[in-house]
Amino acid sequence: MMILLANRRWQNLLNRSKIQSPVILVRPSKSAPLRILAHQMEVYMKSWKQISLLSLCVVILLASTPGKPAWRMKADYVEACSCHLFCPCYFNKHAEHPYCELNMAVKVRDGYSGNTDLAGAKYWLTGDLGDEWGTNKKGKWIVVSFDPSTNKEQRDALAPMILKTYGLEWKELKVQEAPIQIDRAGDIVTATLGGGQLATMKLKREEGADGKGVVLKNVKYFGAQDNDGFDMYRSLEHSANVQGHKFSYTDRNAFLISIDTHEGEAGGGMSNK
Repeated sequence: MMILLANRRWQNLLNRSKIQSPVILVRPSKSAPLRILAHQMEVYMKSWKQISLLSLCVVILLASTPGKPAWRMKADYVEACSCHLFCPCYFNKHAEHPYCELNMAVKVRDGYSGNTDLAGAKYWLTGDLGDEWGTNKKGKWIVVSFDPSTNKEQRDALAPMILKTYGLEWKELKVQEAPIQIDRAGDIVTATLGGGQLATMKLKREEGADGKGVVLKNVKYFGAQDNDGFDMYRSLEHSANVQGHKFSYTDRNAFLISIDTHEGEAGGGMSNK
């Protein structure tokens, strides 16, 4: 559709660019002075040169105009992990421990994949990055939980997008369905999976020197092309009991972040070192 519209737009431009005064070629005759014929031929050739040059510009522009990505997602994350604040994974190739056990509650603000609208979809990631995510691009285990309100088309579309954003090969990957609830009251954010029976995050915002919070900017979030900064929190409770995996932490790393990820080259990962 984009190329079709571009073709029409450029065709109109081509039509407008043609010489407004028609070029009349006169059949040579004994009475026609050669200078008149020469002038007519000169005007004719100039008009074709203009059209040819403009046509070449059109071809170059159409070839260089980027198409719409096949998929795109802008999503809001509530995230906590087993590292202390701030998670060293974003600046190194190893976590604080030989593991990084995490919870992520995600709500898609806006997005699409093909003709599937992703706005409002919710999913939750629980897992452990392990000790090879930064060196071999391998994660230990991950459980993807979809909220019941997220329909089949959205789930099918989100699955490859999630894998693309994190860019890891998981040794164990499972998918399940469970209700996701995210609430915010002042400086406290609470998120629960399965009513809190499967996973819970209760986070408190870091005040900062001015009491207005701490936001870390200009740091990559996995393979997402863009983000609005890491709004720092600290976990009051961060636990999970899913698919045979169980952990519980307090006073550890947490943050809120909004990301923009789409088809195309990834944003560079957590650590570029």
